[in-house]
Amino acid sequence: MFGMVRPCRHRLGEKLTAQWMAHLCGLCLALRGDHGQLARIVTNYDGLLISVLTEAQAARPEAGRRTAGPCPLRGMRTASVAHGEGARLAAAVSLVLASAKVRDHVADGDGMLARKPVALAARRVAAGWDRAGARTGSAVGFDTAVLVDAVDRQTGIETLAGPGTPILTVTEPTETATAAAFAHTAVLAGRPGNAVPLAEAGRLFGRLAHLLDAVEDREADAASGAWNPLTATGTPLEEARRLADDAVHGIRLALREAEFTDGGLAHRLLVHELPNSVHRAFGTVSCAHGAGPYAPPGGPGAPLPPGPPRRDPRGLLAGCAVWLGLACTCQLCCGTYDDPWSREQKQGPCTNCDCSGCGDCCSCCDCCNCCGEDGCCGDGCDCGCDC
Repeated sequence: MFGMVRPCRHRLGEKLTAQWMAHLCGLCLALRGDHGQLARIVTNYDGLLISVLTEAQAARPEAGRRTAGPCPLRGMRTASVAHGEGARLAAAVSLVLASAKVRDHVADGDGMLARKPVALAARRVAAGWDRAGARTGSAVGFDTAVLVDAVDRQTGIETLAGPGTPILTVTEPTETATAAAFAHTAVLAGRPGNAVPLAEAGRLFGRLAHLLDAVEDREADAASGAWNPLTATGTPLEEARRLADDAVHGIRLALREAEFTDGGLAHRLLVHELPNSVHRAFGTVSCAHGAGPYAPPGGPGAPLPPGPPRRDPRGLLAGCAVWLGLACTCQLCCGTYDDPWSREQKQGPCTNCDCSGCGDCCSCCDCCNCCGEDGCCGDGCDCGCDC
């Protein structure tokens, strides 16, 4: 799994966590439905934002859900998952995004990809993902050529970039691609008036994604001799941080101009989780607030509700499959889950963590609880707490 928007259950709360998982599962199943089991490996956290935005604008958000069968990644439970055009657009974008990531690793000669036979095979897989993304994109009226063109132009721009080249010149292809994807969610949802502000939000999201990826890879790229946009252009970390913070603020302003039917999850992810992504990339502390005695019901430290009746234990192999799914989705760390073998309800090690010191316990502290399901000002608030 990759992506910069990686929310913790403690911050989302029960309702928004369920919605977020519905879009994650919906993206995964859309990839499988259109392109087979192997395509599910391109499921990523940022791609599901496309599905989230589409549903947030829909006149009847509940119409874009269906009940999916048991899956190891959900502890063999059924679930309500997102489906339809939003999930398929997210799948198309994810395929092209994964293709770009593979090509980038091939160009850098990372790991096994430094070997020509492996690199050749990886390029073929990436080309196949491009074609698959184009098919799915076409089915929902989105031309993925703008994404593929951005990937192709990126290589040429990086070749010409050097000391003194503005870093925003390097991030432009990513900005253009994400702007197009975000704007098309307005088309799918029948909200043409949202296309312009969502394009702006997407452009800044693409800028932020590129900057944070460069920051996180900076030391590793220096050690391996790989190309890094910050190093190549001589952009100091202070300037990268300023641009990142400006992008976060710009996304917040752009979202205010868009109209949503139910924008709670989109607001939470794009307004409140993105600053956490910035703090994580730059290694800074995001807040100094803890889950004290006045934490909202259901927050960290709250007692668990009664669990479901005990069921028959699973066998060794079935339990191992469920354990793998729980581990891959971080359920073993945060929140509650059924033991893969005994089916007994258990708590992850971060369920009752004390965030007062802002430790690295799933980054589960948050400097503002005024938004979302337990909040006081709904999904369009301006909390003024810069979180």
